Amino acid sequence: MKKIFEKIGKRFHRTYTIKQWLFISVLFSLNLLLTRMIMSGRLSYGFLAWNLVLAFVPYFISDWLSRRPHILKQKWKLLPIVFLWLLFMPNSFYILTDLFHLETISNGHPWFDLTLTLSFAWNGILVGVLSIRQMETILKKGKGKFVSDIVIAAVMWLNAFGVYIGRFLRFSSWDVFINPFSLLKEIDNIVFSPYEYRYAWMMSFCFACFMIIIYYSIKKLSEEFKNG
Repeated sequence: MKKIFEKIGKRFHRTYTIKQWLFISVLFSLNLLLTRMIMSGRLSYGFLAWNLVLAFVPYFISDWLSRRPHILKQKWKLLPIVFLWLLFMPNSFYILTDLFHLETISNGHPWFDLTLTLSFAWNGILVGVLSIRQMETILKKGKGKFVSDIVIAAVMWLNAFGVYIGRFLRFSSWDVFINPFSLLKEIDNIVFSPYEYRYAWMMSFCFACFMIIIYYSIKKLSEEFKNG
């Protein structure tokens, strides 16, 4: 019996990749969301599904780029792709702020709503970490470790700043194209009036530090598992 369980365990660990676990995790979240909609008869948390779709956009971009290393040598192609990736990257961590909705949405069980929201937030964090890791690997191979480290540090701050703009100023990634002047005006106010917008700077700094801790903790944890 012990040998049978050992064989099952080995097969289990050998079969499931991180992408497959991500798929299982997303499927679990969507089932929770569907269950809540059916039981409550309301679409209160439907926004979580859309936010998760947006969270996957940077991952699709980095995954696509990781399979085309030749683009690194073509700056006229690489720069717009990286810009698009940066533009959508904050969406991966933005779902964490959906926890705010737990105070305003009722007609449900608190434990279930917490599990539902946390599961979507975890998917966003996981896909965000995977995407940043892919981009870090791409840049390290093409531009060196120093450049990749600088880019990752900048990405974390831009992520935090993007989350602030999305959650509190209510702009989305699409506003860069459909409402650029209003967006630039708000950013200009924040940049050139730092004391007046000190809350934005404090929030961005704290959230950036938090995301850096998450990213490098998961990265080191992965390395520990490999070494173990």
